[in-house]
Amino acid sequence: MTFQDIFKSSFLDNVNSVSLLDMALSLVLAFGIGLFIFLVYKKTFSGVMYSSSFGVTLVAITMITAMVILAVTSNVVLSLGMVGALSIVRFRTAIKEPLDIAFLFWSIAVGIVLAAGMIPLAVFGSVVIGVILLVFVNRKSVENPYILVLQCADQEAEGHAWAFLEHNTRRCAVKSKTARQGLVELNLEIRLSSGDTGFINTLAGMEGVHSAVLVSYNGDYMG
Repeated sequence: MTFQDIFKSSFLDNVNSVSLLDMALSLVLAFGIGLFIFLVYKKTFSGVMYSSSFGVTLVAITMITAMVILAVTSNVVLSLGMVGALSIVRFRTAIKEPLDIAFLFWSIAVGIVLAAGMIPLAVFGSVVIGVILLVFVNRKSVENPYILVLQCADQEAEGHAWAFLEHNTRRCAVKSKTARQGLVELNLEIRLSSGDTGFINTLAGMEGVHSAVLVSYNGDYMG
């Protein structure tokens, strides 16, 4: 073994396996589409608390995925090792909103498609997905569900409150009822015919009604 053989390594042979043009083009496009994904996420967010760090993560995931796939496609042996290396990665961060999963997969898919050289598919697919999310996520339902927590003094007051609600709401259903001495508490799911919630003030002022609390409800959180 000569002195040159000691420093001869296949690592140096892989330096030019991916051209600078391919790397620059993939990363720039990944950044651009990742930024588009971030803007769509910001426009369609409807959760409790907006996290700007998650939006930045979407951009980073798109670029990181593109970089990894570029390396994998340039070397078959490396692709096998990469599968084993990535299999030990575990993510412990809880996903609070179901829609966030779609944005994560969107970012990963764009990175894979870009690194595979399918630029038109990545661009056109991202535009279509973004438009669909903007249309459907921001679409407001005509009948917004609400939870009404009603406290009444007795059964008679409960009957008057129930009759009032049936007249002023589109739909009213009992979810739970708690009765104790001198107090009846109802949890009701109601659907409003319009966005006007002024009837709650009238309901709270009725004789025998201690309190009336109206909470917006979408199935995931209350707020």
